[in-house]
Amino acid sequence: MASGQLTFDFPLAPDELPLPVRGDRAVGFTGTQKGMTPQQALAFRRLLFLFEWNEFHHGDCIGADAQAHDVAVERGMVTIAHPPEIDTKRAWMLTDATRVARPYLDRNKDIVNETSYMIATPGEMEEQLRSGTWSTVRYARTCRRGCLWLVMPDGSVIGPQP
Repeated sequence: MASGQLTFDFPLAPDELPLPVRGDRAVGFTGTQKGMTPQQALAFRRLLFLFEWNEFHHGDCIGADAQAHDVAVERGMVTIAHPPEIDTKRAWMLTDATRVARPYLDRNKDIVNETSYMIATPGEMEEQLRSGTWSTVRYARTCRRGCLWLVMPDGSVIGPQP
């Protein structure tokens, strides 16, 4: 394998994934306001281009949301923002649709509830209790059936997982 190339050992091939809940290919995203590491950003890009998703929901925050939005636009996806109530943390990305601003935990649940798949890029390798990204991951685990991917800071990809 050449330097810089990534491989994914998914337990399911793309055509073996569970059918989307709403019959669409909407994917939600949650990530740290610190932004993705270079390894995470590369692994996220590879993952986003691997599947035939057509709609990308994110929290419109500075950091990872803004980075992920740019990749989704490059891929030609419809983008939908679920902004936070705190304007100073918003990325103000140009999206195809924008939901009403809501408190962080509420809008994070909205992203999970409006999509069939989720990708998370946490800032830590270990699950944290006081983290919006990890809180969203925990909520998604209660709603998903093998449709959650974690893209870790070292670039490793875990998923899909319940």
